[in-house]
Amino acid sequence: MGKKVAVFGSFVVDLMARASHLPKPGETVKGSIFKMGAGGKGFNQGVAAHKSGANVAMITKVGHDTFADVALNVMDELNWSKEYILYNQDVSTGSAIIMVDEQTSQNKIIIVPGACSTITAQEVDNLRPLLKECAYVLLQLEVNQDANERVVEIANECGCKVILNTAPYQSVRDEFLSKVYMVTPNEVEAEMITGIHVEGLDAAKKAAEVFYDKGVQVVLITLGERGVFISDHGREEIISAFKVDAVDTTGAGDAFNGGLLTALSEGKDLWEASRFASALAALSVQRIGTTPAMPTREEVEVFLKNH
Repeated sequence: MGKKVAVFGSFVVDLMARASHLPKPGETVKGSIFKMGAGGKGFNQGVAAHKSGANVAMITKVGHDTFADVALNVMDELNWSKEYILYNQDVSTGSAIIMVDEQTSQNKIIIVPGACSTITAQEVDNLRPLLKECAYVLLQLEVNQDANERVVEIANECGCKVILNTAPYQSVRDEFLSKVYMVTPNEVEAEMITGIHVEGLDAAKKAAEVFYDKGVQVVLITLGERGVFISDHGREEIISAFKVDAVDTTGAGDAFNGGLLTALSEGKDLWEASRFASALAALSVQRIGTTPAMPTREEVEVFLKNH
């Protein structure tokens, strides 16, 4: 097992329905499958890291309600410590309404962050002893941003490297980005932050330059089926994605980020780590759902041997 790491982020309950097509405004569509399960970018990434072998602390916030039990039950099933789960007495646990097109696997999602958008400065300050022990902390943009900014400050003071997955996209200050070690946007988020349409290697390099100008040290841009662009201290290339038949792409980015965290915690270099993360993502899209779709360490290793 690698060095200790943390995921700081959202938990929401996913309410997922699949249908033959996504409804147009005002249209009611009869669905074929409904599933309720644990979700939220932070929690998904934490589960992906935990199941793939990382020594990972999950930090999120839930309400005092039945939706909170969805998170706690998953953590119990995975034999995963609940030490850093925070609670809000007054605000309910977050939820996400997910509609999936069975023909194309495309989705539409509405997220109501709920309790995980109410993380206080005091709660973050209490994390200092944990962050002192961690090599990396992985963040997203699905909790209240003032909490993220405080985590980054404390992590920097503690010598803990910050990985920022810039999803779901929202505008962030350059000062915040300057304290981030690595960013992992997808091509859409990269374009929204840098203003550069990332359609190939040259454009990806230009986008990476913008991140470097903002103070980020390592840039990794996920390109969906085209693979992942990596830029690390002068070495820049696109690593191809594994070719698989996707059933549900909902949690692919989260699977990738969780896998990346696991591999980096074990001291793998960025190229090896990205390959490991890509394998984890490739396995996850062959299953329905987000957290239940995350593969085990054994499954990732078998997949890498076979590819």
